[in-house]
Amino acid sequence: MASTHPASASPIDDATGYADGPPRAALHQALATLLNARDRARPTEMMLALSQVARGYRALDAVAQAERYLDQALRWSALIGAADAEVRLLCELVDVCYDLAVAAQGDDPPASRAALERMRDHAFAAAARAGHVSDPNWEIKVLLRVSDALNRCGDHEDASNLQARAMKLMQRDAAPTPWHAEATPAVQERTQDA
Repeated sequence: MASTHPASASPIDDATGYADGPPRAALHQALATLLNARDRARPTEMMLALSQVARGYRALDAVAQAERYLDQALRWSALIGAADAEVRLLCELVDVCYDLAVAAQGDDPPASRAALERMRDHAFAAAARAGHVSDPNWEIKVLLRVSDALNRCGDHEDASNLQARAMKLMQRDAAPTPWHAEATPAVQERTQDA
């Protein structure tokens, strides 16, 4: 019985149907990397390989396949517990789902609405996890990125709330530090006694 797992497909079979060129070659290489990673089944390698395949499909405008691989990469990232990787994948899923929604808008309105709902779910998940990333400046960028996506799909209120959250973070980071907060404990003690 043949496996239906995307990683089990041979790289040549899975990359056929696309025009020859650098994007197809990159996809072919990504699929080969995925096959090697699958043999070891290490979460970090699987997450990276799956996201590389997703980017390869996205470069070929095969956004449905890109979403499928990003979803799998997101599941592997949960095993790692790395918020940065999870947030990056969620942001990529936001973009991919938006592209799917736009592509289906005229031909298949229910599919478009479903893609927008998935996009919103990913956007809210990214916003919720953004506070756990290692770089506080990146948290701001994530909030602004997902608020822009929400705004594009008509969810203006939630977009404004995320923008306000990002603005608060920017103001907090830009607030000057009182001179006595940077002083050594001995200096602080002398200023308090005075």
